[in-house]
Amino acid sequence: MTEETKTEKQTEEKKELSLQEKYELCLSIAEECIKPTELYSLLEHIEQPLAYDGFEPSGRMHIAQGILKVINVNKLTQAGCKFIFWVADWFALMNNKMGGDLKKIKLVGQYMIEVWKACGMDMTNVEFLWSSDEINKRSNEYWTLVLDIARRNSVKRIQRCGQIMGRNNSDDLYASQIFYPCMQAADIFFLKANICQLGIDQRKVNMLAREYCDLKKIRHKPVIISHHMIMGLKKGQAKMSKSDPDSAIFMEDLPGDVNRKINGAYCPEGDVEKNPIFDYLKYIIFQKVDSITITRKEEWGGNVTYNSYEEVEQAFIKKELHPQDLKKAVAKVINQLIDPVRQYFKNNKKAKRLLAQVKKAVLQEQKRKQKEKLKNQKQQEKEEEKEQVKEQVKENKTENEKEKK
Repeated sequence: MTEETKTEKQTEEKKELSLQEKYELCLSIAEECIKPTELYSLLEHIEQPLAYDGFEPSGRMHIAQGILKVINVNKLTQAGCKFIFWVADWFALMNNKMGGDLKKIKLVGQYMIEVWKACGMDMTNVEFLWSSDEINKRSNEYWTLVLDIARRNSVKRIQRCGQIMGRNNSDDLYASQIFYPCMQAADIFFLKANICQLGIDQRKVNMLAREYCDLKKIRHKPVIISHHMIMGLKKGQAKMSKSDPDSAIFMEDLPGDVNRKINGAYCPEGDVEKNPIFDYLKYIIFQKVDSITITRKEEWGGNVTYNSYEEVEQAFIKKELHPQDLKKAVAKVINQLIDPVRQYFKNNKKAKRLLAQVKKAVLQEQKRKQKEKLKNQKQQEKEEEKEQVKEQVKENKTENEKEKK
């Protein structure tokens, strides 16, 4: 079979799934599920469970936010769920994204919604809710929840959730970022979500919500379905980074950009461990296509088609498949997957204008961060100079006292 998309086939084959099929489809998303038994019971007893994911609008969308999210959302809605996207504009503001400019944050949120529409998300049972709008509508209910979660947890416990914002426990946090995990945990109850479908990096705050259920004696806890975090393309990058454009494929990257990034990706011959190319193959490519064809000269083995991820993996481990041949095929499929997005932003005037505004805002944010970084470096240098002067004064004083003696 050629690289026909599975979405087209699934549309033709839509049918009522059995309980077991729904359960297995939901679990196929999970790198970790807490707890599978609760998920099965939820699907058995609730006609349309509510799943949610919150996202900070914070720049251009990479392929994990785009294609991978589409795959996961389509699976959950196919399994009978309704999916809520919590457009976390206030959270991006608290986390100082886009320089804390709410107007730019909202602009990026609109862009991200347009990307999902363009790359095959089934919007039938999907709803987008903006946190600023919804919180203002029911502010008493929301802030009562947030404060209750905050007063039942220590600062130390909340700081352990810093990873959800892309921060380490040791980072010097803004006061707003201390409140952030309390708000994210509150979102789950505010939205009445049955399923938290976020990345594995959000595990700690989702567990905070389950702990809150214990404290409040809430019987039905939210089920956590955590998806895998796709690696960055460079060696040693545990996940993609928007601050490093070459660490990921972005949803409107040009074909040349995709080819260059994939060609330069870390992919040691015969080694599939911590290999980003195989992350793309497993979690994106073979979720969207049934086969991948390697094109090469007869002297190097000729063309070959692999019909599963496992087939590619085994051929690579046995060194029957060279990294450069694989990269070429991977780049071709990725270009096919994101081309509808490129065409949408090229041909839709409103979307084209929106993308231009987002790119301008992102560039401004990069310049702001660079300026801030230089300022902090200069400040650090001044502090170090002061310390050196202090040490010198101390040494001189010690020498003088020795001479007197």
